[in-house]
Amino acid sequence: MSSPNLHPMLNVAIMAARAAGAIINRAALDVESVRISQKQVNDFVTEVDHASEAAIIETLLTAYPSHGIWAEESGREHGNRDSDFIWIIDPLDGTTNFIHGFPVYCVSIALAVRGKVEQAVIYDPSRNDLFTATKGRGAYMNARRLRVSKRVDLRGCLISTGFPFRPGDNFNNYMRMMADVMQRTAGLRRPGAAALDLAYVAAGFTDGFFETGLSPWDVAAGSLLVTEAGGLVGNFTGEPDFLEQKECLAGSPRIYAQLVPLLAKYSKFAGVADKMAVARAATAPEDLYARTTTAAADEEAPAEQAPAAPRKTMRVRKAP
Repeated sequence: MSSPNLHPMLNVAIMAARAAGAIINRAALDVESVRISQKQVNDFVTEVDHASEAAIIETLLTAYPSHGIWAEESGREHGNRDSDFIWIIDPLDGTTNFIHGFPVYCVSIALAVRGKVEQAVIYDPSRNDLFTATKGRGAYMNARRLRVSKRVDLRGCLISTGFPFRPGDNFNNYMRMMADVMQRTAGLRRPGAAALDLAYVAAGFTDGFFETGLSPWDVAAGSLLVTEAGGLVGNFTGEPDFLEQKECLAGSPRIYAQLVPLLAKYSKFAGVADKMAVARAATAPEDLYARTTTAAADEEAPAEQAPAAPRKTMRVRKAP
């Protein structure tokens, strides 16, 4: 149902997201019968992705036939690709979770106006959670205003991420990133749906998020949610123009500022010295687990204690 208090384009996006969510929920009742194909190794697409994307595009273009579409499955083949208004769509973010019956997935829809995201909807159909944002009007979850986490110390934070899974991904490099972050936080999570990860940062459920290899439809809507909830989004070096750079870092301002120094050296935009240091670490015969646990132990080890004073001994003289 639309709301008169929301931007008209946001209302249409909500209708589109709910239409897609209904398709996803019906399919989830018998997920084993869903037809699955593979775009590449560990990168799946289902008939549900295609059906939900078609429902979204039909809803959007019925309301705004002159707008453009940029969708994960069909690309830019629908709508007016030269329009100033481009809808960026991920019809089912977390497809691998969905086909395994793991209920962490969502619909993500964003509207970019002249290249800037101005409307955002992320809908979690399994929980019926609706995240929305309009530029300059704040971010909401089910009509509740969102604010990012108030934590200021990274050591007490819960951070979400995504592991590499495609051919060509630098797994060892990602392990080093994880090692650097894990030993300095309260926990690291990998839910498996980047759009929902960003929505959770906006809601304060997690304190930060980082991942590489992401496409614009993975992060467009979530990025607006985070910034409208008072957070920051950028690439690993902290630059805000990240949408098509395939790396994303988000968090509350204080936590974002603590994550940038940890992750900047792993960015494709890092300086030569940082890239050389990472390359040296990648070729060093060093066990990552040992490095992580040793560093963590060093940080938590108590100060060295002074040696105990020597005991005084007493001689007992034998009676004659």
